Amino acid sequence: MQLSLFPPAPLDLRADTALAARRPAHVFIGTSSWTFPGWKGLVYPGEPTMDELVDHGLEFYARHPLFNTVGIDRSYYAPLTSQDLAGYARQLPAGFRCVMKVWSRICSYLDPRTRAPNPDFLNVELFRDAVLTPALASFKAHLGPLLFQMLPLGRSELLSPPVFNAKLDRFFAELPRGPQYAVELRNPEWMTPGYFETLERRGVAHVFNHWERMTTLAEQLARPQAFTAPFTVCRLLLPQGVGYEEAREAFAPFDRLQAQDDAMRAEVVRLIEATARARRQAWIIVNNKAEGSSPLTVRGLLQRL
Repeated sequence: MQLSLFPPAPLDLRADTALAARRPAHVFIGTSSWTFPGWKGLVYPGEPTMDELVDHGLEFYARHPLFNTVGIDRSYYAPLTSQDLAGYARQLPAGFRCVMKVWSRICSYLDPRTRAPNPDFLNVELFRDAVLTPALASFKAHLGPLLFQMLPLGRSELLSPPVFNAKLDRFFAELPRGPQYAVELRNPEWMTPGYFETLERRGVAHVFNHWERMTTLAEQLARPQAFTAPFTVCRLLLPQGVGYEEAREAFAPFDRLQAQDDAMRAEVVRLIEATARARRQAWIIVNNKAEGSSPLTVRGLLQRL
C-alpha cells in the first residue's frame, strides 16, 4: 500500500470515538461512497490520491469510528462481479454491513436516455443473476439492505399507482427471503397507501429520502404505514429544490459544511427516535451534496443524538 496513506501524524479520533460510543445500537450510519480526496484530515490521513482511495479507501473508511455502514453507489451503474465484491469484503471488519444499490437496469421503468420502455424493469431473473447471486457468493457477511432506486419520471411517463404497486408486488413475491430489500422513490405521486401496503406485505422497506423533488422526511414519516419492514433506510441526498449538478459544483471538494440544514437534521433525529420506539433498525446514508461534506453531517447527527 502507498506510504501516503500512513503519514507520521495520524488523525486524532478520540472525540469521534467517544461520540460513536454513544451511538444507539439500532443505528447504522455512514456516507454515500468513500472515494473523495477532499476528506483528507476528516476521514483519511495524509494526502491520498484517487487511485489509492479506489484501491484501499474502504479499508480506512471502515476503521473510522463515526461510521458503521457505507453506501455502495457504483453498483447502480453496472452490476458488481463476485471478484469486485470479494475485494470489498477483504477491506471490511467483521460485522460491517453496506447498503448496496441495485443495478439501474432493474430499477428504471424507462431507458434514461431514450425514454423508451425498459423490458428489464423489475426483472426477477436478471436481478437474481446479475445482483443477488454475486452478492450472496462473495459479500453475504457484509450485505445490508439492497436498495432499489427508482428512476425519476415526468408526469406523462408515470405508471398509475395501482399498476406500479402490482409490479412491485409480483417482483418481491418471487425474491428469496433473507436479504433486506428497500425501495426509494423519486416521484411522490407513487407514495400512496397501496404502495406502503405492498411493501409491508412483502417485508420491504420504504426509503425515506431527502431529495430535490420529494416530500420532506417529516411528511414521509407522517404516513400511517411508513415503517413497512423490520428495518428502515434514510438517505440524505440533496437540498430540496437544488439539482445534482448544481450541488456538486457548489460543494466540491466536499471538505466542509456549506449548507447546514437544521430542519433536515431534526427530522432525521425524529426518524431515528421513531425507529427506536418501533424496535426497527435505522440505516442512515448521507451524501456530500446534502450539506457539503457527508462525514461532517454524520458527526453533526450523532452529536444531536
